[in-house]
Amino acid sequence: MKPLVRTAALSGYVDLCRSLGVDPQALMKRVGLDTAALAVQDRWISGAAAVQVLELSAAASGHEDFGVRMAQFRRFSNLGPVSLVVREEPDVRSAVGLLIRHQRMYNEILHARLSENDGLATLTVDLRLGETMETRQATELAVAAFHRILRGFLRTEWQPLSVWFRHPAPADAATHRRVFGPSVEFGREFDGIVFYADDLDAPNAMADPLLREYARQYFEAIAVPTDTTVADRVRELIEVLLPSGRCSVDQVARSMGVDRRTVHRHLASSGETFSSLLNATRTHLAEQFVANPRRSLTEISELLGFSSPSSFSRWFREQFECSPTAWRRGRSRQQSPGED
Repeated sequence: MKPLVRTAALSGYVDLCRSLGVDPQALMKRVGLDTAALAVQDRWISGAAAVQVLELSAAASGHEDFGVRMAQFRRFSNLGPVSLVVREEPDVRSAVGLLIRHQRMYNEILHARLSENDGLATLTVDLRLGETMETRQATELAVAAFHRILRGFLRTEWQPLSVWFRHPAPADAATHRRVFGPSVEFGREFDGIVFYADDLDAPNAMADPLLREYARQYFEAIAVPTDTTVADRVRELIEVLLPSGRCSVDQVARSMGVDRRTVHRHLASSGETFSSLLNATRTHLAEQFVANPRRSLTEISELLGFSSPSSFSRWFREQFECSPTAWRRGRSRQQSPGED
């Protein structure tokens, strides 16, 4: 199956786009995503789509430092549940180690590694998407996010010995030097951060020894791998692919790295079909979208993957036994009692 990332990976994306004068919704739509999905940071979306939208955004905004800029919007809580226990680790080494061991809990394309040798620590970052594509912005975002985390554990003025990137230098590296310091280099052997190993021994000022055991117990409970069924993954992918107009069983199968027959076989074993999941997902989303008076029916039909507003209206009438307009009017009356 193709790797996914939590929507929190795009935290700050909308704000950054708007500050640079580009339309985030239009860019996300080009890769089959929707800005509305970013409102909930624990949803999972296509890792490839997230990487692609960063590259598109850098090009559209004219800022080669888009990924580094976006990292400045990141907060510790964007890591999700793992942040609760990492915050209580006694020192930087154990905190970073925990982040790396459980990185798939928050990002399935991220493969980070920490090594120590001759008094130096090296944190390398690798993105594995299962396909070849440009990853400059996503790589710089990941490295800058780790840099931000390390500074949070150590001190705000902390700087590493060097920050390396494999790709060529941008035309203007001012943002990179401002964020990473003067030792940022391009065209090197790996993507990552080099610093003194004894920085890892620094105590975590945020940690409360009395809370650590409680945090560990909670994390162990939620970190136990859950059995995500094929039906669950198909539902997730349907929701991701609908706005792109490319939501088909073949596209879902490609995203999962299998063929369509495999998808059909697994769904049949759970008493589902692709059509039933597609219809159920559309029905669930339609109730949310139509209830929002700020969304036009044309926009909703596109978000639900229909070829035209008339096709959406016919489908909606079959599901809800009334038109979208009538349903919206009825919902509005329910929410505003006494207004006849």
